[in-house]
Amino acid sequence: MLQIFKMAFRDLLRNKRRTIFSALALAMGLAILLFMAAFINGELISSRESTIRLSSGHLQVRAKEYNQNRNSLLWEDLIENPMELAAQVSALEVVETATPRLFASGLIFIGDKSEGVRVMGVDPDSSANAPYRDGLLEGEFLQADDRGGILIGKPLAEKFDLQVGDDFAMLVNTSNGDVDEQRFIIRGIYSTNTTSLDKAVVLMPLNKTQAITQTDNHASILFVLLKDIEQTDAVAAALQTSQYKVATWVEMNELLSLIDEVYESFIYILYLIVLGITATVVINTLIMSVYERTREIGILSAIGMNSRRIMVLFFAESGMIAVIGIFLGLIIGGIMVAYATKYGFYFGDLGTTGMILGDVIYAKLKPDDAITLTIMAFFVTLAAGVYPAIMAAKMEPVEALRGGKA
Repeated sequence: MLQIFKMAFRDLLRNKRRTIFSALALAMGLAILLFMAAFINGELISSRESTIRLSSGHLQVRAKEYNQNRNSLLWEDLIENPMELAAQVSALEVVETATPRLFASGLIFIGDKSEGVRVMGVDPDSSANAPYRDGLLEGEFLQADDRGGILIGKPLAEKFDLQVGDDFAMLVNTSNGDVDEQRFIIRGIYSTNTTSLDKAVVLMPLNKTQAITQTDNHASILFVLLKDIEQTDAVAAALQTSQYKVATWVEMNELLSLIDEVYESFIYILYLIVLGITATVVINTLIMSVYERTREIGILSAIGMNSRRIMVLFFAESGMIAVIGIFLGLIIGGIMVAYATKYGFYFGDLGTTGMILGDVIYAKLKPDDAITLTIMAFFVTLAAGVYPAIMAAKMEPVEALRGGKA
């Protein structure tokens, strides 16, 4: 067997350029797939984490009639005594934090311009506000007793050239169906690096939001974050009551769940397509090798090398190309993934609905994906040697000797 590998190595060196290009084709195919797997995985993880932290939470406790697609302030759509309920839920060991949030529709006026926004009343002391507190670019975070302060996103501030300390008028809908207009002072400007959210959401202390919307001691939802996402269904079942309904992050983000399922279903098909295209280069290399070595194959057959060993010889050549290509592919792909993991790629506001995507998407390669792709690349390349190996093995010694070069 060792002699066969020596022969295979020698044969590959006969045409170094062709061998190198074949290995490079496999390397680039593997590198691209590693990058694609890391990028898509990073996008899915980032979107899931952003959506949970900024929008849905792991769980939401709601009134039975609550509809997340409209900012209803009818009392039957709201949770009563939300701070008391939040304290009860936060006491559960698996819960990281639980906090009430009140949503309302707003319309801000700056000069002769106006912009629709979503007002989110929050408990300023809750750790669930970390993305906004940590993303504070200017000014200070809200205080619970602040009656005139508001927090706005960077895109909104840039659009209207607003600074900390500026004030503007805002109309807010109320529980009785009217609107209330007040002036608010910008306490701070935040950025969660999610333009689609930052340009639309303004934060206000919960007490002030309840006052202006006339929803005293009520909230739209109880926003719940868990210590372990795997406990979501168990905690949801435990919190379910006749008075409230509990929605999980999966139920609230159907598009995100659908994309995740589609990715898992079709990614291997994509792998095989790309590797199949690169494998054609290897097939072409080995077929050319068969034609160029027709006389040599005839001599080997004449001196006693059987068809099985001739086939093994060509499998050895495809295996060596696979090893070289995979080695180069892991290096090239590793560099690409490392760059995308550290620096990411800026996409800005993609305008996606149904899920939250950050302005910058970072790659994240799972070890399982790297191992799977490496194994698939090796066996697909090895399979590329089947047809050339059969061609060589079926050659009759006499005809091969006559067909070769003198």
